Amino acid sequence: MLSTAALRAHLLAARLAGPVATSREESLRRYRLFAARDPRVLLGLEPECDWSFTELLSLMGAKCGVSVDPATVSGPDVIDPELTIAALHAFADRLRAAAQDRLPVLLGTGHPHRLLGFYAALASALSAAGCRVLTPAHGRCIDITTRFGVRTHRLAYVRGIAMVQAPGARPSVSEPGAHTHSPLPVRVALGSAAESGGPLPGLVIGDHGWVCGAGQLGFEAIGLGDTDDPALFVGEAEGRVSVAVPLDDAVRSGYYRPLTRYVLNRACLSQ
Repeated sequence: MLSTAALRAHLLAARLAGPVATSREESLRRYRLFAARDPRVLLGLEPECDWSFTELLSLMGAKCGVSVDPATVSGPDVIDPELTIAALHAFADRLRAAAQDRLPVLLGTGHPHRLLGFYAALASALSAAGCRVLTPAHGRCIDITTRFGVRTHRLAYVRGIAMVQAPGARPSVSEPGAHTHSPLPVRVALGSAAESGGPLPGLVIGDHGWVCGAGQLGFEAIGLGDTDDPALFVGEAEGRVSVAVPLDDAVRSGYYRPLTRYVLNRACLSQ
């Protein structure tokens, strides 16, 4: 089993924590957009409080470890590995509880090219423990606003993990789906599950709009968030996201494998 010390060393070496690739400029820009309630960064969350830029910066310092000094405006952003490890422990605890109760689960990602392997390993372990891995609305078309305008995407499941595929795209092993922050896919998936009378998830696992969108609808949701994803941490602070794990969500896919092993071991789900 990977020790906590070894995990900490890996987080820093892979730049999953410590100085990360996400720039300070981008994080601050998105905090300002969130404070202005720009839907592009709310990720489906409807904040109960009016979060100011200063309050968001303080929250992200507490949740992620970023600098709370507004005068620090450039360079790489920073994640405290101790906060990542503590959140991974809470994440694993929720997985263990879901497995013990054999809850139906829904997993989805807006970072399929980076995080598919991480979530697929969780899906496999939960399925082996008796949890039903749900795949509602497979093949459904969804209109998503992108920087190129509104584009129709298709909801697909790869290894049990929901993602969207861009129009005309030919999914591959390295690019199984499109990057998105939209909460529309999880809304469509959950709406389809409800309409069909099929089981609803007892736990939603993912990132971006999958976590915030599900949490906003009242489903328990846990997931991963970068320093420029304040919505997940606001959702956690306001009680609509159960666990938000601070880490860089766009490093090489192989760098997440030690996290997978650590989380599954702690959750008593190792296969």
